Amino acid sequence: MEQTFADKKRKTVEQAEFTADGRYMRKVRSFVLRTGRLSDFQRDMMNHHWADLGLDYQATPFDFNQIFGNANPVVLEIGFGMGKSLVEMAEQNPDRNYIGIEVHTPGVGACIAYAVEKGVKNLRVICHDATEILRDSIADQSLGGLQLYFPDPWQKAKHHKRRIVQPAFIERVLQKLRSDGFIHMATDWENYAEHMLAVLRSFPELKNQSPSGDFIPRPDFRPLTKFEERGQKLGHGVWDLYFIKG
Repeated sequence: MEQTFADKKRKTVEQAEFTADGRYMRKVRSFVLRTGRLSDFQRDMMNHHWADLGLDYQATPFDFNQIFGNANPVVLEIGFGMGKSLVEMAEQNPDRNYIGIEVHTPGVGACIAYAVEKGVKNLRVICHDATEILRDSIADQSLGGLQLYFPDPWQKAKHHKRRIVQPAFIERVLQKLRSDGFIHMATDWENYAEHMLAVLRSFPELKNQSPSGDFIPRPDFRPLTKFEERGQKLGHGVWDLYFIKG
């Protein structure tokens, strides 16, 4: 059976590698994603709608005005999961453009399917390593905001260096954010929340929007996910951080 576009995406996603202190290395390796099954429906959605809703990695910056047909602010979300909340945010904010990055193809297919169902036009998805996209495909001072919701907490202390939120990552994000651009993060791991807060506080150009100087209540504009709702019923906490680049 001939491999489709979606199948090829699934098998050859590139992952960045990092040094022991969490800094990005240029060496890149390809690997087979160990993900849940890509359904026929998700595969069809990727194959049929990628031209309209997908973006591929490129070594030069994207032209957002050309991609979206307008000059509205662009918000980047890294790791959108199955994409439901991202599609809902795009639907609720037609005056913003959204780009979502996710390496797990079932989530990419599901996000595209939901965007098609909702008729959302101000959203594009990428199936590639976020570090490389930030480095090569996004121009400096071109983003209106960055969203990072419930990233992998890498719970064991010896794995904390694998967490995406590190000073080198925030340095890169700040290069890409325009003045007054925002960083919004959320996690259900208190230890990671404290780590995120410490990292963001270390950059004087970032202004914390929390009146108490730490976390904010979940804002209405961040849709409540089923995962988060289930956690709330079990008494799990969620910590939101919202900073603006001065």
